[in-house]
Amino acid sequence: MRNFSTSALILSVAMSGENNRRVTVFSPEEGIFFATLYGGPKSKLRSLVSPMNSGILYLYRDEVKNQTKITDFDVKNYHLSFRENLFKTYAASFATEILIKTKCAGSPAESWKILNGFLDGIELSGEEESRLGLVRFLWRYLSLLGVKPDTANCLSCGSSLHAGKFTDDALSWRYSFSRLENGFVCPDCASGDRKADFTLSKAALTYLEAVTSLSPKAVREIVISQSAFLEMKALSYSLIEQACGTKLKSLESGVGIL
Repeated sequence: MRNFSTSALILSVAMSGENNRRVTVFSPEEGIFFATLYGGPKSKLRSLVSPMNSGILYLYRDEVKNQTKITDFDVKNYHLSFRENLFKTYAASFATEILIKTKCAGSPAESWKILNGFLDGIELSGEEESRLGLVRFLWRYLSLLGVKPDTANCLSCGSSLHAGKFTDDALSWRYSFSRLENGFVCPDCASGDRKADFTLSKAALTYLEAVTSLSPKAVREIVISQSAFLEMKALSYSLIEQACGTKLKSLESGVGIL
């Protein structure tokens, strides 16, 4: 039996009995685990232990009974804007469902950095920037899973996909993505017998490479067109669902919102 504390993000809260709550918690040390919140409506912890609240969670673990009890929660971030914006609500659910389905990509500490960077970022952003932030989160998480496509080199000839100048002519170039080969081919290597599951513009491909190679601050300063955003969104949504190996409920329920 022991008392301990951990940095934590509350993923979900569900009824357990008449007055108690079953809480799904994510922490960089413990990964995803369940804890019980005891207390009726008058308990101050009921309002603190809410989905998407993060901070320092205090727990008591009875290893004999295999039970974990929440004793206190020092909330550092309430993510209040999530309750006022439907997209942010669904985006947060989407991100946390991915985390649960992939078991934190086998790295709770790294998943913690990526997820909280995303949640804290959209808390401070408007909806348009939050939508782009979701694409960046998905791309970084695909990298953590080890399934992110190479956006630097052509999978056929090996040449750099970014060797050409970013000219007006280059803006019309299309880069074909093969789901089977999990990579891109340059316009010169694209042929009629090679199946393209997605095609991305030079702007979209360059942005995804920037997400991989530049700092988050530098990437946020890059301006991207709506068409390029939609291309990246379609690709990243498809790849993350494929990586999870199942349909994602948040995507299905969030059709028209996400």
